[in-house]
Amino acid sequence: MNLLERFTNSLHFKDYNDFYNNFKLKVPADFNYAYDVVDEYARLEPDKRALVWCDDNENERTFTFGDIKLISDKTANFFLSLGIGKGDTVLVILQRRHEYWTTLMALSKIGAVAIPATHMLMEKDLVYRMEKANIKMVVSVNEDELCDNILKAAQKVPCVKYTACVGKRDGFLDLDAEINKQSATLCSSYRTERKAEDTILVYFTSGTTGMPKMVALSQRYTLGHIVTARFWLNCMDDGLHFTLAETGWAKASWGKLFGQWLCGSAIFVYDFHGKFNPEDLLNHVSKYKITTFCAPPTVYRFMIKADLSKYDLSSIKYMMTAGEALNPEIYRQIMMKTGHAIYEGFGQTETTVVCGTFSQFMEIRPGSMGRPSPLYYVQLLNNEDKPVEQGETGEICIRLRDPQEGLFSGYYHDPDLTKTVKYDGYYHLGDLAFCDSDGYYWFVGRKDDIIKSSGYRIGPFEVESALMEHPAVLECAITAVPDELRGQIVKATVVLAKGYEASETLVKELQNHVKKTTAPYKYPRIVEFVKELPKTISGKIRRIEIRENDMN
Repeated sequence: MNLLERFTNSLHFKDYNDFYNNFKLKVPADFNYAYDVVDEYARLEPDKRALVWCDDNENERTFTFGDIKLISDKTANFFLSLGIGKGDTVLVILQRRHEYWTTLMALSKIGAVAIPATHMLMEKDLVYRMEKANIKMVVSVNEDELCDNILKAAQKVPCVKYTACVGKRDGFLDLDAEINKQSATLCSSYRTERKAEDTILVYFTSGTTGMPKMVALSQRYTLGHIVTARFWLNCMDDGLHFTLAETGWAKASWGKLFGQWLCGSAIFVYDFHGKFNPEDLLNHVSKYKITTFCAPPTVYRFMIKADLSKYDLSSIKYMMTAGEALNPEIYRQIMMKTGHAIYEGFGQTETTVVCGTFSQFMEIRPGSMGRPSPLYYVQLLNNEDKPVEQGETGEICIRLRDPQEGLFSGYYHDPDLTKTVKYDGYYHLGDLAFCDSDGYYWFVGRKDDIIKSSGYRIGPFEVESALMEHPAVLECAITAVPDELRGQIVKATVVLAKGYEASETLVKELQNHVKKTTAPYKYPRIVEFVKELPKTISGKIRRIEIRENDMN
């Protein structure tokens, strides 16, 4: 069984238009995900599989919903014993440890706010987050550099009262040992008013164009992931879903928690360390019989370099991708080698899936991010905030409703910053796209990344897609370089695949390839070969850093 029917008006629609126009969520005023989903499964089907966890040391554990309830109740008692309560903020840096899921549910139960973060943060990053979010406690994995940085940062930020980690370490409470001391019954003296508008999560954004912003997400938001999981990711009751994401990023909420459990699907977690290895990933997909799989295009690029014929991928029913736009060439090669299509989705930390290729209702158009979710009225607006014509590029905007399901409440404790993106009845995403005659949306690029050359507006993604079709290109980024004659010209920063070396001949070959693949005026007049591209700690390309370096 699953709980979807409790929170939706229907799960069955005859076509996309029926789905888009008639799908509705039913959100109780006192909704709380931990109580109304996890604990309810534990009441109805305590032995139902919830989480399958393994690591790269051959440890593995399977947790039922009964287990998740029991451990999260004990964890909640641990937090309460320290004085952590409603509205308090807790920085959670647990990578892919199974404690992440029970910790988040515990915090939800007591009305505290979880702030997931990546283990790659340095001392200055931690200080910024601790101060900005008024962090009261940090819960982390047990890693030397990270823990040292946490202690150094906490000494500079008086609001941090407690630090805990998985296992024994000086300066930290032993998370598991402390939890084991607690009662299995959630403290009866604790009471908190539950509201669907309560903040459950705050994410710091990637910081591709500036300092990270704090995105506040409510209990109501979590139900928006029914569309993400049921209709885009195709998660199924008693299935096993695998999204390759670290818990410090919002993609974990898309693919490793909220929607999956609502669908009755267990979550698969591969807790690996060090460099990503596509062979290990494929072995785990085969061994654990993954039914639905989602990864960013970068992972699919690695996968097509492996010998996929060596792995039994027959358990997979659907493959999906998000995080960056999918190059059509990657789609073609995965389809050719596995027989599986890749269903693309688009959204942000601030949203659930905004546009998707919903497999029940539409065909795939490789490179398109699909059509809008029924949770959103999507409009493309020009620089004067007027709707653009069909086929014209505009900023992706969402018309605001009250209540607005699946959208962030605002930037945490920063109404002025919120007003810079939520105004005149719309939420402005800052991404550009165009819509074709069949209602499919096509990603163009970030608004700040658009290149204006000799009167033309050039989106970096189309040029990057053209370059990615060339076998010499492993990764690339397209940016603008100032030019006296043309205003700006196109520059390609390229990481070469194995077996290729930089040369003027290769530069000409890549330029000619782009001219033949897309409009000739879009070709890169400058090509720079580098060993790696500058990226955020979430793996997104920092084009702003490339532009800044070019200015120096």
